[in-house]
Amino acid sequence: MAGELALVGGEEFRSGCEEMDIEIMKASGQSPARVLIIPTAAVTGPAKAANDGVVHFAKLGGKSSQLMVLDRSQSDDAAFVQSSFEPGQAPGVVYFTGGSPDHLLETLAGSQLLRNIIEAVAAGAVLAGSSAGAMVMGSLMRRPRSGGWIEALGIVPSVAVLPHHEGSDPKETSKQLQAQVPADITVLGIDARSGCLGRPGSWRAVGSGNVTVYRGTDWQVYSAGQNLPAEI
Repeated sequence: MAGELALVGGEEFRSGCEEMDIEIMKASGQSPARVLIIPTAAVTGPAKAANDGVVHFAKLGGKSSQLMVLDRSQSDDAAFVQSSFEPGQAPGVVYFTGGSPDHLLETLAGSQLLRNIIEAVAAGAVLAGSSAGAMVMGSLMRRPRSGGWIEALGIVPSVAVLPHHEGSDPKETSKQLQAQVPADITVLGIDARSGCLGRPGSWRAVGSGNVTVYRGTDWQVYSAGQNLPAEI
């Protein structure tokens, strides 16, 4: 995997995300970075979510645009999605907003859009996801309504993401996870407006909050600039 990944804990495109999002753009190697906002998960307001992202990254110096993939038929429409990945104009950052992780997973898994994105990351692009966007990137994903765990896309192997982790009690969360998640899965509790940036084996915390790493019976908190364990 040539490009980096960004797992964000939620409240994307808001005050407090600026330094983190500038780091994400720098990781693309493009100047200015071409940022593609995909609001698939934002089922109750995709147009607003996409526009918020475009405006936010433009203010930070990015060349931002949106791809309004809202359902499975669009994610499998090669002509529709390919227009955003043309040679010479391919995005340096692909950013999935928050919203419904179930809908996002159903729309993305095995789709033409996902194949385009994986090719872009292999060529050096950053794949970023906030909240639902981060959840689907792991190997396992907790369903918001049922609380059960299901297989996700596995872009980040042996990892699961708990977004909006600020205010959570790590001791209590650790106990719950030990009863729910296989021991070989590392769970990342990511605060809003915060994230992990990097790739498997080389992650660093970014943003204004913390990342709590749950591994087996242990947990540890990391703040911006700190490197996460190399085993993740």
